[in-house]
Formats: sequence, structure tokens, C-alpha cells
Amino acid sequence: MSLSVQLKKRYGNFLLDSEFECGNEVLALLGASGCGKSVTLRCIAGIDKPDEGRIVLDGRVLFDSEKKINLKPQARRAGYLFQQYALFPSMTVLQNVASGVREKDKSARDALVDDMIRRFRLQGLEALRPRQLSGGQQQRAALARIFASKPAAILLDEPFSALDSYLKWQLEMELFEMLKDYEGSILWISHDRGEVFRNCAKVCAMDAGRTEPVRPVEELFRDPITVSSARLSGCKNIVEAQPSNEWMTAEVPSWNLSLQCSKELPKTKFCLGIRANHLRQASEKDVNPLVCTLRRITDDLFSVILMLQVHGAKEDAPLLRMEMPKELWSPQPCGSDLTLSIAPEDILILK
Repeated sequence: MSLSVQLKKRYGNFLLDSEFECGNEVLALLGASGCGKSVTLRCIAGIDKPDEGRIVLDGRVLFDSEKKINLKPQARRAGYLFQQYALFPSMTVLQNVASGVREKDKSARDALVDDMIRRFRLQGLEALRPRQLSGGQQQRAALARIFASKPAAILLDEPFSALDSYLKWQLEMELFEMLKDYEGSILWISHDRGEVFRNCAKVCAMDAGRTEPVRPVEELFRDPITVSSARLSGCKNIVEAQPSNEWMTAEVPSWNLSLQCSKELPKTKFCLGIRANHLRQASEKDVNPLVCTLRRITDDLFSVILMLQVHGAKEDAPLLRMEMPKELWSPQPCGSDLTLSIAPEDILILK
């Protein structure tokens, strides 16, 4: 099974330019709200029509602007799980599941519906309508309807966005179990990097309508390459830099300092990324000392967040964010000076 997507669609001044391939795997589309993730899914499902491009699923052309091919949603075999599940409100659970079945033979249809009811643990709920179901039951009913259609791809549009944290975690585990034996392409839209890291093998980052190359999830978090990917991966400190005359050393004009890196640097301006949890209190032998003034302390649930001003920094320079477990923090008042360090291999070089 494979899904190939190349599409462009303009909404006023916004241009969606989406291009990626997904095999028999779970691929995340990761991006901030409004970057074009949901529109991409809607184009694949046939709900929206791209202005140009080509979409191929398991060897079948779903859309081709040049050849004037645009299959109806029902013919695409792409199971779309909407954010609010989109169950038919006037139908029972049994009727909702049955509405997804493509089998023409009645006995085969009934057997498939019974199998989906059992597989998604909906026994005893068959006569209930969506408003009578919990969030988890609605999700299982929507998935049962999707699987009843025998989809060649499954499209998940932020499936947990409307749920509280406890229910979200519970349903995430359930969804993982339901999907683990599925043989086909799964697109998982999210702006939650933890959700992506736990559930997806590969990730395609999106920023302002454009997709970046597909990468293994671990690789994106280890070496995000671009500023947008670094932000999506949770990097809180991003600052403009330029190469210095010293080998693998970057100058940071806004902080008025130089940092030794572990990679060869671009010959023109670029950005550096420093993860908040990679900063350490410096020892005498550490490279990249950062002398800072503590400006703000914030208690998080299990950590302490420190906002620091680098000595010699320009007035409009960004503060440096550092995070550490509470048990490692020796309380100090705002205005105190701290000397930190960042290992060269922990500095991200970003386009």
C-alpha cells in the first residue's frame, strides 16, 4: 500500500503546496494550526479539490489535474476520521457502522457489521445514537464505520484535539491498539509533538502551507535542520547566527558571543537552536560558557523554567530559556548571575 500526494491549492493569499509519499506506515503531518494540514487531508479524501496536482493511492489515481481525474469521496477508499467523528446523529451505532459497508450481499454485509461491532467493543451500544455515547465510544463507532469500508488509507485529523488530557491518553492507547495490525497508509495530523513521537514512524513537517521532506520521527527531533521543524520539535531557544573566522564556531551578534559547534557551518547567515533542557551549569572545563542574569523563575509541574539574559546581549535580544527537574534546582533569587554551558554537539544548525 502506498499514498503519493502532490497538490497545490490557493485560498486568497494562502498557498498550500503539499508533496509527500506514505507507504505501509503511520506518517504524521506535524504543524501549527492553520499551516494546511487539514486541507491536505480534505483534498486526499475528495472533500476539497486541489487547483493542480496528482494524488495516487495504492496504484489508483484519485486526482490528476492534467488528466481531469477527480474521483468522488465514496470511490477513493480513504477512511477519514474527523476531529468530531462526524457520526450521523439520527442513526444508531449499528446504522452508522453499516453505512460504511460496501458489500452488496446482505449476509456478507451483516457479518461484516457484526465483526466491526465486536472488534471495536460496541456490543450493547448498537441501538444508541451518537449523543448518548461517550467520547471514546463515539471514536470507536467512527473507526468501526471506517474499517467497515475496507479503506486503502486512513486519515486521522487531530483525533484527540477536543478531549481532556486523561481521556486523550486513554483513547490514544486504544487507537494505537486498533491500528497496529492495519496494513495500509495512515496519515495522522497533529500539532502535538508528543503524540507524534509516540505513535508515528515518520513525520512530514508543515509550515505556512509547505511540506518539508519526510523523515523518521527520531531524526526530526534529533536534528530538525530548519527553524520551523525545530520549533515543532519543541526547541525554545532559536537565535540568528553567522560563521566566524574560527573553524566550526558561530558568532551570535544579538548575544555578543561565539559558540563552538560540532558541525561545519553554512557560509552565510543561519540560526542556532538550543534546547532548554540541554543547558547545564558550567564547570571550569566546559566549552561555550554563557554568563547570564536570572530574570524570571516559573514553577512547572515537575520542572523549573528559568528565563535568563546573556551578559553583553543587545536590549532586544531574546532571553535564554532553561529547564531543569525541580530536584536539581538550588533556589536563587531573580537578579542572580549564573554561568551555564551548552555542549557543541547539542547545538542545532538550522536553515
